[in-house]
Amino acid sequence: MLTWQELGEEHLPALTALAEACLAEDGGLPLFTDPPLLRARLLQTRTLAAWHGGDLVAAVGVGTGRTPATSTGLVHPAWRGQGLGGRLLSWAGEQAGDADLLLTTELWSPDADALFTARGYERTFTEWVLRHDLTALPEVARPDGVTTEPATLDAELFETYRASFADRPGFAEPDADEWLGDLGDDDGYRPDLSLVARGPDGAAVGFLTVIDTWIDQVGVVPGWRGRRVGAYLVARALRGLAADGAREAWLCVNDNNPAAGLYRRLGFQDAGRRARYLRTRR
Repeated sequence: MLTWQELGEEHLPALTALAEACLAEDGGLPLFTDPPLLRARLLQTRTLAAWHGGDLVAAVGVGTGRTPATSTGLVHPAWRGQGLGGRLLSWAGEQAGDADLLLTTELWSPDADALFTARGYERTFTEWVLRHDLTALPEVARPDGVTTEPATLDAELFETYRASFADRPGFAEPDADEWLGDLGDDDGYRPDLSLVARGPDGAAVGFLTVIDTWIDQVGVVPGWRGRRVGAYLVARALRGLAADGAREAWLCVNDNNPAAGLYRRLGFQDAGRRARYLRTRR
């Protein structure tokens, strides 16, 4: 028999164990099992959890008071196929009321995808989570005429980012100060490993930023694509992380981004997916 109740901060260890079991089964974003992200996703405005004895087997959080409302849920692998996911989803929809509801899943699974789409949710975003074993590093020759230097958090870096991604479908240009501030304020930002690539005339033609052991963003301006600039930047970052003692590196890439093929050729391997689903009230 299951016991249903709300969640609180005192349940964070049980939430961590549940998230770790789901990550081991589904793959996905490993950062999801860390307390900050678990709190943000599961300990929202309203919560509901199912317990079997002292074991947490399912949980959901719903953030209301915003548009759209947001929700994240988990069901332990051993308890799937018994309707728990559907119950959590129905409850989340009830809490959202008349508001649009955005489902966030950092540990994607085909069964969850089937449930969400059957209930009328549209998948709006999907990323691959890729992992690189740093015991095997790629060799990429420096492109002709290209030099690199440490990235500086300034207007040039933002403009290189904007030029690299402006032609991507759905690109929404952020405020420059906000984008640069988010990087600088992140405790894990690695200015020693983040790079700008320059062409023969000194103009920036690409960039790469690193946070902890994550390749955070890689971009190449349109006129320089196909010349190994991105591959060279990534290979440099991987070698820097390995020299610093890291055993693995990570990155996320949109499922419709052709760069995914490049990353896999450089030795990254699939470690799961993450996605977003939206239900709109018309």
